[in-house]
Amino acid sequence: MMQHALGGHAFSHQQDPFMTYNPQPHHPQHATHPQQHASMQQYGRLAAASNASSANPSLSLGGGVDRLTTNSLAAATAGMANMGGDRTLGSGVGADGLAAEFGGEDQRKTMEFIVQLLNPQTRETALLELSKKREAVPELALVLWHSFGVMTSLLQEIISVYPLLSPSQLTAAASNRVCNALALLQCVASHQETRQLFLAAHIPLFLYPFLNTTSKSRPFEYLRLTSLGVIGALVKNDSSEVINFLLTTEIIPLCLRIMETGSELSKTVAIFIVQKILLDDVGLAYICQTYERFYAVGTVLSNMVNQLVEQQTVRLLKHVVRCFLRLSDNARAREALRQCLPEPLRDATFSAVLRDDAATKRCLAQLLINLSDTVGDNHGAQLQLHG
Repeated sequence: MMQHALGGHAFSHQQDPFMTYNPQPHHPQHATHPQQHASMQQYGRLAAASNASSANPSLSLGGGVDRLTTNSLAAATAGMANMGGDRTLGSGVGADGLAAEFGGEDQRKTMEFIVQLLNPQTRETALLELSKKREAVPELALVLWHSFGVMTSLLQEIISVYPLLSPSQLTAAASNRVCNALALLQCVASHQETRQLFLAAHIPLFLYPFLNTTSKSRPFEYLRLTSLGVIGALVKNDSSEVINFLLTTEIIPLCLRIMETGSELSKTVAIFIVQKILLDDVGLAYICQTYERFYAVGTVLSNMVNQLVEQQTVRLLKHVVRCFLRLSDNARAREALRQCLPEPLRDATFSAVLRDDAATKRCLAQLLINLSDTVGDNHGAQLQLHG
C-alpha cells in the first residue's frame, strides 16, 4: 500500500547512505574540549588523584565479525583520542586517594569497585556492584570517564563478546556481564558533563554490532535492550548535537528492524529513539529528504499499526501516532500520508485502547486534521525540503 501510494511521490531518488552507511574517518582533536575542561574541574573536586601520562589502548577483535562490526569499530576507535582517562588509578593511588573528598563508607566501596575494574580477575564483581550504584552516586559518570583505564576496561568487556555474536554462542552469564558494562556506559551517556565527550569518542558505535543481531534468545534480547537503553539515554534530552551524530551512523535502519522483529520492550525503546530523531528539525528533514528513507520509516510504522490491531498496546501505539504526526509536519511526507496512512488510524479501531489516553487521542485527531484536504500546502512549509 505504501509503495503504491507513493508511485507519484515528490521525494528525490539518489544513492542513499541511509541503507549503505560507511563511517567517515574521524580526525581527533588533540586540544582539550571546553566541556572536557569543565568536567575535569568538577571531577577534581570529587576525587584527589595524581595525573598520569595518557596511553592509546590497543584493541583487537576475534573472528566472525561482520561488516557492520568492522565499520563501527573503525569509526569508534578513530575517536578514542578524545576518550577520558586523565586521572590515574594506577600504582600509588588507590581507593583511599580517590575517596579523599568523596566521603562516606559507601562512597569508599564505590571507589574500590572503580579500582577493581582495572583487574580482569575482579572486574565482573565490580561491574555488577557499580551497575547497582549508578543511580545512587550522582557523579559516578565523571569518575568513570576521568579515571585512567576505566573506559578502556568497559570497552574491552564489550569487544570481548563480538566473536560470540555470529554464530550465536552468547550465554546468559556473558550477556549479564556485558550488560552491566553497558549500564555503566549509559550512566556516562546520561550525564550532561560527559555526554558530548562520550559522543566525541564515538563510543555508541561499539554498541551497533549488538543492535545488528537477530537471535530471539533471551541473552541476545537482553543485550539489544540494554544497548538501546544507552542510545535512548543520549536522545532523551533533545540534544541537536546527539541527533546530528546519530544521523551519521546506521542507527535508524537498526532501530527499524528492531521495531519490526524485537520484543515489545525493545520495540518501545527503538521507536522512542526514532521519534526523538523525528522531533528534531534536522532529523525530520533527513528522513524526508529521499523517497527511500521515508518509505523505510513509513513502511515499518504501518506494519506496526497492523500488528497493533491484533495486540493492542497503548505504550507502542502512542509512539507510532506521534511519529506519523511529526512526519505530517513535512509537506512531502504529508502529501504521501494522505494516501497511505494505515486505515486503522483513520477509523475507530483503536478507540477502546485509547479511551483513557487523552494525549494520544489528541495527537491522532491532529494527525487526521493535518492530512485533511482543507490543510493547505503552507502547513509546515518551514520544514519543506529542497532536493
